Amino acid sequence: MVTTSFDNVQAAQAFSQEELLQVYREMLLIRRFEERMAQLYQQGHIGGFCHLYIGQEAVAVAAQHAARPDDYMITSYRDHGHPLVRGSDPMRCAAELLGKETGLARGKGGSMHFFDIEKNFYGGHGIVGGQIPVATGMAFASKYRNDGRVTMCFFGEAAMNQGTFHESLNMASLWSLPIVYICENNLYGMGTALERASAVTELSNRTACAYNIEGHAVDGMDFFATHAAFREALEKARTQNRPTFLDVLTYRFRGHSMSDPVHSHYRTKEEVEERRKQDPITKMVKFLDDHELADEALLQSIDNEVKAVVQDAVTRAMESPDPALESRFEDLYV
Repeated sequence: MVTTSFDNVQAAQAFSQEELLQVYREMLLIRRFEERMAQLYQQGHIGGFCHLYIGQEAVAVAAQHAARPDDYMITSYRDHGHPLVRGSDPMRCAAELLGKETGLARGKGGSMHFFDIEKNFYGGHGIVGGQIPVATGMAFASKYRNDGRVTMCFFGEAAMNQGTFHESLNMASLWSLPIVYICENNLYGMGTALERASAVTELSNRTACAYNIEGHAVDGMDFFATHAAFREALEKARTQNRPTFLDVLTYRFRGHSMSDPVHSHYRTKEEVEERRKQDPITKMVKFLDDHELADEALLQSIDNEVKAVVQDAVTRAMESPDPALESRFEDLYV
């Protein structure tokens, strides 16, 4: 396995107290937003598929803090957390899930198709691996324009078995494109364990050997390690026009989607509970406490603030109008 050891203490020193509290706030925003969406789904307010990001918050937040605002971000159907940290309005995110006109995609995309061009967030793609060639094309455009922007392409480990993944990485290496391929490896493609679907489970080996793309395995439950990996990969893409592959080892604490139980036939309650000990938010709280950067009262006030933001977003989204019937064929491309 091609790995890099990232010094968490040194990485943490790059952040001020204010910045670390913002990191905590953003991870908590994703967590509280997703918990509220789960409630709305169970109450029948949200229909269709709904894939929660609970447990993986450190990945999107670390990417955002390592990137520039004009860098591109594109992901799969587990896409609620990424636009929130990019700065999308939580009300518009909630409204999209509720199918409202004020949603990010005017209520027509739903859970899997968030999109916010103003924040350089390009989806939200329901087809497994469908965003990977799109992201590769975006990186080609950046290189062609010489605009210094980097594309961050997120996907799950199961998408690496799609043909478009291999075609895209081959092109990116041949053409030296400014892109970071980020595998949010939560160990399960729906209910199939990684070792049952991939002949090579050390995923960074696959890209290094096959496509001459540098790969690293990263602890995605650790904000500091993940941020350091993103920062290095983004810098390489920006200054050298070279792609990087990151196997970000993370874990979802909920089911694959809302229709999938937390504990199912493919993983035990004991496994999930053991993984919860690595909760990235809990680890950040411990870091802040150990370094006397925040006391319990401050952390609770941030939590209360975040809960209020989420509740306000839900209230305003629920009050928003449904898309007009005459608009049903608008924004459709065939």
